[in-house]
Amino acid sequence: MRVFVTGASGFIGSAVTRELLGAGHEVLGLARSDRAEEALKAAGAQVHRGDLNDLDSLRRGAEATDGVAHLAFIHDFTNLSASGEADLRAIEAMGDVLEGTGKPLVVTSGLLTAPGRLGTEEDPADPDSPAKHRHASEFATLALAERGVSSSLLRLPPTVHGEGDTGFVPRFIDIARDKGVSAMVGDGTNLWPAVHRLDAARLFRLALEAAPAGVRLHAIGDEGVPLRDIAETIGRGLDVPVVSLTAEQATDHFGWLGRFASVGMRASSALTRKLLDWRPEHPALIPDLEAGHYFKRS
Repeated sequence: MRVFVTGASGFIGSAVTRELLGAGHEVLGLARSDRAEEALKAAGAQVHRGDLNDLDSLRRGAEATDGVAHLAFIHDFTNLSASGEADLRAIEAMGDVLEGTGKPLVVTSGLLTAPGRLGTEEDPADPDSPAKHRHASEFATLALAERGVSSSLLRLPPTVHGEGDTGFVPRFIDIARDKGVSAMVGDGTNLWPAVHRLDAARLFRLALEAAPAGVRLHAIGDEGVPLRDIAETIGRGLDVPVVSLTAEQATDHFGWLGRFASVGMRASSALTRKLLDWRPEHPALIPDLEAGHYFKRS
């Protein structure tokens, strides 16, 4: 299969690229910079120049391949609504050229379930979800299944970890290093689902190869890791004390990350595991943190 991968040089997308190539597929990777182009060529992928706002480029990439893995997203936390709108336009553009072909389209999403309860693949997008900016993209992706596209949603947890991670966990580590304490909100019992990026990459491949049209998939390794465990592991890794903050103090301590430090949710991947025979094989979040690579200064 020749697969068009958006976000192909990113933290997760580069793992998806290698997973697909290792399984004998060809990859046409979207690159918006010379650096991304060089990384894709070094990995053995073909290069397609463009970005999420270049809809004609996205259409050409989708039309020239046998399937699409859409991972690119504009992570502008100051205007997530605009990021969601750009994502929707990209999905609609690629969906238009895939209509009636039966080709697979795997779209990345977040966990769109409300905090405080177990989220499953059967859950539709919840209006109370922290990832509500992805609602429209989910609806559009599922609607494509009725237009002759083998479309599926692959929901990622807030923490996708592994070497090279630039997400929430390394930011918490940087804050702990700068402030001399590793912090949690309250008693730290709020839960974060997580998955290793290599396990997520394998699920993207399995979805492209075999996911039925119109399904939601969950890339969940840890159903929920207590923030206390994360804070304590960071504390040991940096040799700094662990402290408890109020929700008000968290805003001052973590900045814009404060609201994420207070959120808790659990998520299951039981249906995904059964449907695609997917099993996480790489380290869970806490063992990955304990391995030490997160604490090495770049």
